[in-house]
Amino acid sequence: MEPQFAALIAIDWADQKHVWAMEIPGQTKPQMGSLSHSPEAVDAWAAELAGRFGGQPIAVALEQSRGPLVFMLTKYPHLIIYPVHCSTLANYRKSFRPSGAKDDPINAQLILDILARHRDKLRPLRTDTVETRTIQFLVEERRKLVDQKTAYTNRLTAPLKMYFPQALQWFSELGSPIAVAFFERWPTLSDVQKSRSTTIRKFYTSHNSRTGGDCLDKRIEEIQKAVAATHDEAVTASYSVAVLAWAGLLKQLLVAIPNYDRRIDLLAKKHPDYALMKSFPGVVQ
Repeated sequence: MEPQFAALIAIDWADQKHVWAMEIPGQTKPQMGSLSHSPEAVDAWAAELAGRFGGQPIAVALEQSRGPLVFMLTKYPHLIIYPVHCSTLANYRKSFRPSGAKDDPINAQLILDILARHRDKLRPLRTDTVETRTIQFLVEERRKLVDQKTAYTNRLTAPLKMYFPQALQWFSELGSPIAVAFFERWPTLSDVQKSRSTTIRKFYTSHNSRTGGDCLDKRIEEIQKAVAATHDEAVTASYSVAVLAWAGLLKQLLVAIPNYDRRIDLLAKKHPDYALMKSFPGVVQ
């Protein structure tokens, strides 16, 4: 059963300041206002609403189901959040403004109209358990880091093609720890060729390289016999700095991603539904 709302509020959110429109049952003219995006401002606004309406439930609609403002508002039990899908609002806006032009006050009034006239089509926000949402957020952020790693690896590839293309053949994965360590130590072909074969061998073995025995001997020989792709010092000097920069960024990601993996694994094993999820083949490693 839906509670009897003391007021209906729609918020058109933004990064710095939100515009809100409020309809109070029995009053025909909606009230308008703005709200700064800060925990202190939101807290004062929520407290003022609680005092004004005696702590009664208030429906709040906005074009978000998650995000900074939603996370702030869910702290207050008297505020019931109704997410409005962006496509729903966009189509509703076109019904009155064929151009689809967006205006913050008008947008807030349209969201309020959807909340007041079509609330039966909306669903109040129901958050999952803390355990589930924590794992969800960790997995989502991990995915962003993995995507960033792919992007950085591609950015590392481009300058290597300019002056050190042999390195692309020496590592099957440029985003691997051993490749990153190699470029941080030897960003140019001349740098690695100045090193002794014993030093190069020690490097590979210390990083648990799968290139062992005869294969490692062959790799060292390839390094020693490699021919510089260019003698243009401007190319080598500038692009080797880029390689060092991208390798440094990749190094940070190679630390961060396993850290996420450990946290996710630990929380997953403590989750109440872990045994159930583990029973499905391939779901839990």
